[in-house]
Amino acid sequence: MANTFNTYSPLTGEKIATFKAMGQGEVRTIVTGAYAAAPRWVELGFHGRRKVLLRFSKTILKEIDWLADLVTIETGKPHSDAKLEIALAAHHIAWAARNAEKVLRTAHRVPGALMANMAATVERSPLGVVGVIGPWNYPVFTPIGSIAYALAAGNTVVFKPSEYTPAVGGALVEIFARVSGDAEVFQLITGSGETGAALCKSGVNKIAFTGSTATAKKVAALCAETLTPMIAECGGKDPVIVARDADIAAAVDATIWSAMSNAGQTCIAAERVYVDENIADIFIEKAVALASTIHGGDPDSAHYGPATMPSQLKVIESHIKDAIRKGGIPALGNAKSVRAPFVQPVILLDVPENSTAVTEETFGPTLVINRVPDMATAISLANASRYGL
Repeated sequence: MANTFNTYSPLTGEKIATFKAMGQGEVRTIVTGAYAAAPRWVELGFHGRRKVLLRFSKTILKEIDWLADLVTIETGKPHSDAKLEIALAAHHIAWAARNAEKVLRTAHRVPGALMANMAATVERSPLGVVGVIGPWNYPVFTPIGSIAYALAAGNTVVFKPSEYTPAVGGALVEIFARVSGDAEVFQLITGSGETGAALCKSGVNKIAFTGSTATAKKVAALCAETLTPMIAECGGKDPVIVARDADIAAAVDATIWSAMSNAGQTCIAAERVYVDENIADIFIEKAVALASTIHGGDPDSAHYGPATMPSQLKVIESHIKDAIRKGGIPALGNAKSVRAPFVQPVILLDVPENSTAVTEETFGPTLVINRVPDMATAISLANASRYGL
C-alpha cells in the first residue's frame, strides 16, 4: 500500500493535493484514541453534547463559503449546490443535538400482568466507537447523516471520507476539534479501499457505509468476520411512475430535476420512468423540452459540473450505447453527449428492460422513459430491480 495518494480536479485533471494513505496500524491507533475519548464524550451528557454539536452546526454555517469552495474543488459541483448540501448538513447536526435526549432518554414500560409488582425501564447506551465510510457525491451531507446522530447519541466517530474528497472530510473534523476542544472524539482517516477495510477490522463497534452496492458487499463481508454491525446505503435504479391522471407539468419538473441535478450522481436520482401510454407523448415532449435547457460544464456557469469520478464516464457511455443497440430511441442526446469530463443530458425512449440502461445504476444525467399500458405493469417493472432504491 502506497504511503500517500493524490487528489485531482475533476474539472481540469490538475493535481489538488497529496494525502496520507493510512494503513492498518495507523487506523488502529486512531481507533484506540477514539475509545479513550468515549468516556469523556459520554460524561458530557445530552446537554453537554448538545452545546458542542450546536456550536459545530453554527460554525459550519459560518464557514460555509470555505467548505463550499473545497466541495467544488474536489467534486466539481457548482458552488450553489455545495452550499445547499452544507446548509442541510448543518440542519441535521442541529436537529440531532436538540432531539437526541427526547429520543434516547430512559423510557418506562408497563411490565405486564405477570410482573404486576415490578417496574420496567428501557435504557439506551452508546455503542462506543462508530466508523463512518463516506461517499464523494455528497461529501458533507451524506456522511453527516451518520456522524451527527452517532455523536449525539454519545459515540465517538472515526471518519474515512472518499479518496476523492479527503479535504472536505478533513475540514469537518478540524471544525469539530476547534469547537469541542477534544480532537479524539471525531477523527479522520484517509486512504482508499484498503484504509476502509482496515477500519472495518479495527474493532469499532459499528460501521456506517455509503457507496456502491459492490463495495457494500465487501464491507459487509469484512464486518461479518468480527460480527461488527454495519448499515449500508447503496446504489439505486430509481423509478418514477407517472399515472394517467398525474399533474404532467409537476411530474416533468420533479423527474428532470431528480435525474439531472448533480450530474445525475445521486443514489436516489430518477433513472427510469414508467409513464401511462395515454399521456406518454405529452410527458415526453415536455421532459425533452425542459432537459434541453439544462447543460453541464464549468461549475461557475453551468447547471451541473463534471463527472467527479472519471471512470464513470465509460459506464455512462456504455449504458447509452447498449440502450440504442437494443432498440431504444434517443430523444435527447446520445453516446456523443459523453465528452470528458462532462455529460450532457440524455433521454432514451422505449428501452428494452434487459438493457444495462435499465438494469444497472448509470450514475449520470441520463433518463429512460418507457410507456406502459397500466399502473400494474408500471409497478411490476419498477420493482423488477436488484437495487434497494
